[in-house]
Amino acid sequence: MARWEPDSRRRLEEAALALYGEQGFDNTSVAEIAERAGLTERTFFRHFADKREVLFSGAGALQELFVSAVAGAPDSATPLEAVAGALAAAGAVLQQRGHYPRQRQSIIAASAELRERELIKLATLAAALADALRKRGVKDPAAGLVAEIAIAVFKTAFARWVESDDGPDLPQIMQESLEELKVLAGGAS
Repeated sequence: MARWEPDSRRRLEEAALALYGEQGFDNTSVAEIAERAGLTERTFFRHFADKREVLFSGAGALQELFVSAVAGAPDSATPLEAVAGALAAAGAVLQQRGHYPRQRQSIIAASAELRERELIKLATLAAALADALRKRGVKDPAAGLVAEIAIAVFKTAFARWVESDDGPDLPQIMQESLEELKVLAGGAS
């Protein structure tokens, strides 16, 4: 086997997703993932701390996308408008990933351990959003509340999108979900 393998991270991700889908997350070993990818376990651990991280390694990039979008919102934007821009940006990125987010979500849904990890990721994202809003001058408890609202909209819209293969795109569903929330809240912005 060659010392350097081109595109090994992508190959490991694809192998892991295929195996998780075929035999379940719990029944898949790192050795099997590496073998399927034509790589070594050592190469796997150069890219991922453990087999869960194959599914969660993008959490930092998603968080950075959300935080950057909130920070880059116009000064005149309300807190809800700032997070709406972040939701649209995240929706567009996830939409571009094709079938991967849906496949990833079905694997997570089948494992209590992974669902717990997903909740931790979302709580971390909410905390980062609240911090980004505070940096914009939004005081507490409003910063925390708007961040939690953004995560609720994200989760609800993402679940709708995952369930419908032929429905509207994710940014559109995020916008619709946010508008529905505004109507339910009496038009608050």
